[in-house]
Amino acid sequence: MKIALVNPATRNTSGYHSINTKIPPLGLQVLAKLTPAEHQVEIIDEIFNTNDTEELLLSRGYDFVGITSYTSSAPPAYELAVFCRQHHLPAMMGGPHASACPDEASQYFSTVAVGECDAIWHDIIADAQAGCLKPRYEGYLIELTNGLGTADQSMQAINGKYDVACIQTARGCPIGCKFCSVTRFNGKQIRRRPVDDIIAEWNTIKKPFVFIVDDNFYGVGEKHAQGAREVLQAIIKRGKKHHWFSQTSFNMGSKPDDLRLAYKAGCRAMLVGIESFNEENLKSWGKALNRSILHDYQKHADGFHKAGVAILGGFVIGTDNDTVDTAADTLLQAVRMGVDIIQVTNMTPLPGTELYDEMLRENRLIAINYPNDWERYTFIETVFNPKKMTARQLDETMYEIRTLAQNQGWAWKRSLRSLFRTHSFTTALFVLGMNLAWVRLAKSLCRFGREKFEGYQIPPQRLKTLKKCFSFTSR
Repeated sequence: MKIALVNPATRNTSGYHSINTKIPPLGLQVLAKLTPAEHQVEIIDEIFNTNDTEELLLSRGYDFVGITSYTSSAPPAYELAVFCRQHHLPAMMGGPHASACPDEASQYFSTVAVGECDAIWHDIIADAQAGCLKPRYEGYLIELTNGLGTADQSMQAINGKYDVACIQTARGCPIGCKFCSVTRFNGKQIRRRPVDDIIAEWNTIKKPFVFIVDDNFYGVGEKHAQGAREVLQAIIKRGKKHHWFSQTSFNMGSKPDDLRLAYKAGCRAMLVGIESFNEENLKSWGKALNRSILHDYQKHADGFHKAGVAILGGFVIGTDNDTVDTAADTLLQAVRMGVDIIQVTNMTPLPGTELYDEMLRENRLIAINYPNDWERYTFIETVFNPKKMTARQLDETMYEIRTLAQNQGWAWKRSLRSLFRTHSFTTALFVLGMNLAWVRLAKSLCRFGREKFEGYQIPPQRLKTLKKCFSFTSR
């Protein structure tokens, strides 16, 4: 068979998928690696182009189409399902949204895969070849041994070129944040791949920069930390030289030896879910780890920097405790703490999360014209009613940040500050590249929201705070 694996993109919104960094869909590369050699697999990725997918599906002689989807790209995935049915192309949907909303997906796709599909992919392929695909396939959590979890690093999209490579050393996260679907989708246990398998795949990577797509690279206990150390030591001893970044919890900042080991292995930044400086917010999200170190945030941030590792800090605005001043105040605290790259997003209740279930029970969701409104669940628009402000007011406060972020001068200053803190030129370069990407994103989002926010004026006090955020270069 000739198989197309498709990664659709949203058509009618802008968001974090448009920051001009082309990251491969690792799940599709993993399935490509699992596909028996007698079949041919190609990836079509709409991060490059949303206009040519249907033509490619028709012209390249595919026998089976697999479509993954996050929530925001579910509507275009459903459109592709209709197209495939019209042209008698067997098509299946999998990925996070199909796993969260399988009954909805089944209204458009005759076959839906739920959960991790590594262990059942051969069965799906065999059924597709025999022309007897089942309506529903239930995946399950597996031990990532015997090559499972390995991606085909040579597999590129036929319609574009990726900027970086992706690899995963482990799946799962024990923290279980209320707004995150990872624990439900990938489990609360961290399942690590054998180190030899990781290094074998690592050494096939040809891109100079790598994203280690672990849900939580370091974990929360000594057992997790030891697993991370073994990976780092193996990369140092046996791995090709790559610079990379990953995702971890903030507690890693208190482990100087492990951070230095990470830097030696090529790590230049970690995405850390700091989320908030408000203890009640952290409590409401179930972020017990962050609550336990809240008053030591600065020490943890300094720990990353002393090892040469930058912090990509994730912050979420919109909890029941947040007001119209929270976004600007959070940004200023993050800058003063020394966070190198700051990602401030609207709280978004994704289906499959405890937060979504809670909002649904409380009748607080306002973007409910499903499936079309799923495209609004992009972390840049408020899709629910906050308690201490209106949805419009929350959107305005985020628009204020993006308005000030459009001038790239702050990105250069921030990278110089990172160089001063980390004493690493390569880390500072990464910080510069990411912050210039956020500048491009801010410009894109401001263009996209021009009509919605036409004539809006930032209140003087918040404007004063935001100007500090984008001119601050030292404590």
